[in-house]
Amino acid sequence: MYSHITSNKRKTALLLVVFCAFAIFLLMVLGAVLEIDFYSSLILATAFSLGYSLVSYYLSDRITLALQGAKAISKTDDRELYLLVENLSIASGLPTPTVYLINDPAPNAFATGRDPAHASIAVTTGLLSTLSKLELEGVIAHELSHIKNYDIRLMTLVVVLVGLIMLISDLLIRVNLFKNNDSKESGSFFLVAIAIAFILGLLSPILAQVIRLAISRSREYLADADGVLLTRYPEGLASALQKISGFEGQMKRATHATAHLYISDPFAKGPQKTSSWYQRLFLTHPPIGDRIEKIRAMAIAS
Repeated sequence: MYSHITSNKRKTALLLVVFCAFAIFLLMVLGAVLEIDFYSSLILATAFSLGYSLVSYYLSDRITLALQGAKAISKTDDRELYLLVENLSIASGLPTPTVYLINDPAPNAFATGRDPAHASIAVTTGLLSTLSKLELEGVIAHELSHIKNYDIRLMTLVVVLVGLIMLISDLLIRVNLFKNNDSKESGSFFLVAIAIAFILGLLSPILAQVIRLAISRSREYLADADGVLLTRYPEGLASALQKISGFEGQMKRATHATAHLYISDPFAKGPQKTSSWYQRLFLTHPPIGDRIEKIRAMAIAS
């Protein structure tokens, strides 16, 4: 577990460095297309990237919760849920995270925050109405494991940072189209600059997707295992995942940028396994059928 925490902290630092470098590069290309001088572009791009990274580090959890329409609740709003989170937090040696509720019939949940002292757990109304207490306990224990392992910092930062890369790339494409249509210049340098910027604009979303998927999917297996160790009841989490995956609809506020945060992919259908390496390459979560099988294997082993 400690090596996983260290790895997550290292990946967070690397993600911020890679993001800053790539964002500066994209913004400087944008500056060149807009005919802003090199040094001005460098200063503006660096200042913006560093500032955005700091804002993302400290506020990405709030941004993510707002995007999902989550509302903070207290013990008086839902005493049973709050006490469940509180008791499991005490058992795992963590501060009690802020509890949020998402008004959505789809059963799902996620954890967010930059560290255990600034963490939140969000659950949907559909989760509360679908799961039994023991199943809900398994889900909360899983999310607390993400908090304890510092998965939340890395997973939440990706939402905001990848969003900006895609925004800049979209802006690059639009500016290129505008300049290409309206500019009367025909010099080879200008045409090459436009071509390079257009290619970068098209490739940036792909790179952003690669960065998002670079977060190891093994984090879900580890959180499943840690959650089971906390509750001492593997069937609770296994049954919960089966019910979550059996829901036919999709979440109203979920997006592909935030899908990796949830305990189960909000766009997946059913608990089927996925054996194709190509399909696995683009999954934000391991196949839920595999996860259920591994959890139940833990029950047999114990």
